[in-house]
Amino acid sequence: MLDLQALRNDLDGVAIRLATRGYLLDTIRFEQLESARKTIQTRTQELQAKRNATSKQIGMGKAKGEDVSAIMAEVAGLGDELKELEAQLEHVQQDLQDFLSVIPNTPHISVPTGKSEADNVEIRRIGSPPEFDFEVKDHVSIGEGLGGLDFETATKIAGARFSLLKGPLARLHRALAQFMLDTHTEQHGYTETYVPYLVNADSMRGTGQLPKFKVDLFGTLDHGNFQITDTELLNEIRQQANSKDEHEIFNGLDKFIEARRGLYLIPTAEVPVTNMVRDSITPLEKLPLKFVAHTPCFRSEAGSYGRDTRGMIRQHQFDKVELVQIVHPEQSYDALEQLLAHAETILQKLALPYRVMKLCTGDMGFSAAMTYDIEVWLPAQNAYREISSCSNFEAFQARRMQARFRNEQGKPELLHTVNGSGLAVGRTLVALLENYQQADGSVVVPEVLRPYMGKLEYIRAS
Repeated sequence: MLDLQALRNDLDGVAIRLATRGYLLDTIRFEQLESARKTIQTRTQELQAKRNATSKQIGMGKAKGEDVSAIMAEVAGLGDELKELEAQLEHVQQDLQDFLSVIPNTPHISVPTGKSEADNVEIRRIGSPPEFDFEVKDHVSIGEGLGGLDFETATKIAGARFSLLKGPLARLHRALAQFMLDTHTEQHGYTETYVPYLVNADSMRGTGQLPKFKVDLFGTLDHGNFQITDTELLNEIRQQANSKDEHEIFNGLDKFIEARRGLYLIPTAEVPVTNMVRDSITPLEKLPLKFVAHTPCFRSEAGSYGRDTRGMIRQHQFDKVELVQIVHPEQSYDALEQLLAHAETILQKLALPYRVMKLCTGDMGFSAAMTYDIEVWLPAQNAYREISSCSNFEAFQARRMQARFRNEQGKPELLHTVNGSGLAVGRTLVALLENYQQADGSVVVPEVLRPYMGKLEYIRAS
């Protein structure tokens, strides 16, 4: 969430910065809300001052034995108006919070201005794409040929955009996650965490998934221990709306469902890990905090209809090893570079060709102030594809979470949060299958993974 004072002090400047990322800030609406807030607060202060002065009059009158009933009635009237103003102020402040909650972060000054991924800037390339003297296959053909990748059964079980791994490919998937965790904990100093895969709405709001990306999330409805049918749900909605008017009922549907919503499946481990510091004050000497977690991730991919429908590139369920750093504000951009290097290390150890891209303003995620994407080479697509996204959110998430530390003067101050994939496990598996494929359909197991694979050197069709 943006700093409210920044909007109050430099509304036009913030609007200009947000416009570089394609967001049109409704400055008129903000000014209306601010005007309403100021009016109510000014009137409240006037009434409070008047009540205090009148209360003194009552005390003095009683001391003199005078009739103060009229003055007391006036004070009672002031109290009623103050209560009404308090309710109005609460309403305006909630409107202001709702307004702020959907505004993206302002980009760092060094972020290149652009509208789409075409305007991203390449920082470096590491490794050269392999050359093949046979027809290159994609990971789907390779995996199915090995008997270890089964989309048909996955679709029968769950539907489209799910995959099922078997045998050595399932073990390779597990080996990758273990290798990543070992590298980040033993060589990069991260603390391994095991976190909930279901989180509450406050956690989703804290890292910026709610309310902006509600449509992309998988959520549960809390109906206690009972199953509920559509008819029963409709009856409950009708009862809540206290009306038989279907139009009125369904107008209140979204609010009712939100009130009954239970938990959300995590779209990334960033959510539970970063929320570890929500509503808390971290001692200065504890910084930086560095966490790593391997979790499944769940995304509806509502905004990606028709994209990457073949294979494992874009799935509803996928695994990721996530890196999170909670740092002092003065150190967050150094932390971003460090975290980026840690993610790159995995690809270097696996000898996979990749490049690093600095995202432009129009291609960054909602909460990010600066983002680097790592893109791995996929021979079958003859292209680099994203395998990690590393971002500095500055205080944007911390402000939503009220995640703070005590600064050098002992005063609470907002933390900065940094995170990135280290790496996406499924996409790393895809890259291995395609870059290490052999003419006979087998796949070479990279040397660093062989200790996790029972010293297996090749994966062949069983």
